[in-house]
Amino acid sequence: MKNKLDTYSLALSVGYFLAVRDIRRASIWTTLLITFVMMLTFLNLVVVRGILVGLTEGSVRSYRERYTGDVLLGTLDKKQYIEDSHLPREIAEQLPQVRAVSARYVVPGTIEADYKTVVRRDEGADKANAVMVGIDPGREDALTNLSRQVVSGRYLTSDDHDAVLVGVSLLTKYQSAAGTGTASLKTADVGTQIRLTVNGIVKEVTIVGVVKAKVTNVDSRVFMLDRELRLLMGRDDFNVNEIAIRANGKSSEKEIAAILLGNGIDAQAKVQTWQEAQPQFIRDISATFALLGDLIGSIGLAVASITIFIVIFVNAITRRKFIGILKGIGVNSLAIQCSYVFQSIFYALSGSLLGLVVVYGLMVPYFADNPINFPFSDGIFVADVPGVLLRVVVLFFATIAAGYIPARIVVKQNTLDAILGR
Repeated sequence: MKNKLDTYSLALSVGYFLAVRDIRRASIWTTLLITFVMMLTFLNLVVVRGILVGLTEGSVRSYRERYTGDVLLGTLDKKQYIEDSHLPREIAEQLPQVRAVSARYVVPGTIEADYKTVVRRDEGADKANAVMVGIDPGREDALTNLSRQVVSGRYLTSDDHDAVLVGVSLLTKYQSAAGTGTASLKTADVGTQIRLTVNGIVKEVTIVGVVKAKVTNVDSRVFMLDRELRLLMGRDDFNVNEIAIRANGKSSEKEIAAILLGNGIDAQAKVQTWQEAQPQFIRDISATFALLGDLIGSIGLAVASITIFIVIFVNAITRRKFIGILKGIGVNSLAIQCSYVFQSIFYALSGSLLGLVVVYGLMVPYFADNPINFPFSDGIFVADVPGVLLRVVVLFFATIAAGYIPARIVVKQNTLDAILGR
């Protein structure tokens, strides 16, 4: 047993010496080229997946930051609103773990523009279905930064009794050529007077701002003062439909949800963390994009493995005579194979280290400051450390295998034939 360990130890030492010698004597341009290929392979493994996952991750973050907050209280099934809404609201506001709370009235209705103009029989009214949301502008802005999502006009103030914010999905002017698949107002814009209808009650208001949050539950809504919507709804109670809660940054959403559930709030409202409130289709798309990223990355990994295989094989073939002499003077075949494996490790580690520098030194900071402007999300670059390290390990072992196999093939040749070049 000891003799075998000594043999392996000696083979590793000699193999390491030969590998260092070969790398030092190799052309600097060849070394740089191979390292560059390995870096590109690493980036292919990480970047493609990072961007694809970042598309949906941007939507996930937008839902959390611009709509749900960290915890969302919603209406129970078969209920029209959160009964005794003041109780969960007061509990949430008193929690030290909570930074902001916004209560919202939510009710379906219709909006209509150009209603003072007589239309022909063959023309339909400029009308659309919409979700009306009553908010406290200050509280909502503190929780979702809604004022920053206003792309035209201005934000609501507490004195805007006859003013509304309208989501881009409800205005044809702000939609892409493909549209959103929902009816929208063709003639309305900032400054346009429109007519709201809720439960048969009509109110004329003016659009003071247009909101684009890239979140369906925001872009397809009409926002107005909560007290004004309460009058439209014909209700004199203060029971709301949604209560969004923002953690103070030091506490988790699960901790806040647990406290609310411990106080029996689940008997009045549906308590959801922001993860649970995410639409199912976003989760499905995220999983699909992650799978596509892994598939594309695996193709790049295969290309890199073949590249290393060819480089090592050609290198070994051109040095058959030298390998034969090494074997002839007593150098163990295992040591020669180890030398080529060490060369493969060098290329893999060099390429991976350069790739890590590019990813975390350049790409992550850049995309954090400059999200990709996709129509449905602000795409970010996802490069979670555990996932990236896993890909480094996969690339490492794939490269070792790609270096070992050709070295073994060449070393297995007859020593005398190798020396004579036959």
